Formats: sequence, C-alpha cells, structure tokens
Amino acid sequence: MAKAKRSDSLIVLKCSVCKRRNYYTHKNKKSVERKVELKKYCPWCKVSTIHKEGKISGK
Repeated sequence: MAKAKRSDSLIVLKCSVCKRRNYYTHKNKKSVERKVELKKYCPWCKVSTIHKEGKISGK
C-alpha cells in the first residue's frame, strides 16, 4: 500500500538571542504561509525568548 504524502514539513525553531536550534516541529505549509514565531524557553539563555522558524540543513 502506498504511503500518504504529508501536507506539513519539518521545521526548526531557532532562538533569536543565541541563534541555537532548540526545537523541532511540524508546520502545515498549506494553511500557514508566514514564518512561525513562538515564545519558548531557551536552555542556553536560561530565559524565555522568541524562537523563529529556520530551515533544516542537509535536506
């Protein structure tokens, strides 16, 4: 049986302060056209900062 294609893709969330890639998540490209920005905890900065969407290298 054929595998169904997913409408979402894997993205990385990067801290806007230290630029480290802390979180990986999925984004539905059909319904969300803008870049994702979430306020999440950064273990390197030890504070909640804005995390912006970035590309996963190597794909």
